Amino acid sequence: MTVLFVSGTGTELGKTVTTAAIAAVALARGRSVAVLKPAQTGVAEGEPGDVAEVQRLAGPVTGVELARFPEPLAPATAARRSGRAPVRPPEIAAAAERLAREHDLVLVEGAGGLLVRLDDEGSTLADAARLLDAPVLVVAAAGLGTLNVTALTAEALRARGLKCAGVVIGSWPAEPDLAMRCNVSDFPESAGVPLVGAVPAGAGGLPPDAFRTRAGGWLGPELAGTWSPGVLG
Repeated sequence: MTVLFVSGTGTELGKTVTTAAIAAVALARGRSVAVLKPAQTGVAEGEPGDVAEVQRLAGPVTGVELARFPEPLAPATAARRSGRAPVRPPEIAAAAERLAREHDLVLVEGAGGLLVRLDDEGSTLADAARLLDAPVLVVAAAGLGTLNVTALTAEALRARGLKCAGVVIGSWPAEPDLAMRCNVSDFPESAGVPLVGAVPAGAGGLPPDAFRTRAGGWLGPELAGTWSPGVLG
């Protein structure tokens, strides 16, 4: 797996921290890692964005941001309102290919959900993944209602001929409720793909050294970690 897209079932679910965990585990195994953020929204010029957060938590990864739009909106809307050119799938694919020639792993972190519009023509992150025939990891919420949107995201990937690399719960609470505990076993059946990790709530607030030490315990063997669903039981 050279290029892995990291998408979600929505926004504010833990995509960036999950991306950082994957990067940290890869770095610990001696792999070179690049993180590509096609469109950063809601962050002003000069402020640290998602790429900087991955670098802070994971360590020395190459970070690339293709475009930045200050308003916290979908990339197409944010680009249009800013008067700047949007980022389109061929540009994303070309950047990922360039990085893949020099790195063992390229992580492409999307904005919001899989089908959020990148431009006014309706292009999405899925279109960029399709250009590279790259797998897509889905970051999902833990609680009630997540099974439906996760299943819809996995179905959208299959409809486009894309491989889903699995589902990661982006923020697993210290005291999960009944729905959350049941979802652990229901995710694979509902989405048709395995549950391959669960990142603890608040993991992004850990000191970087602690984050890097613990990251492998949040990700399954599919992502080079040691986690298994039974630990949430």
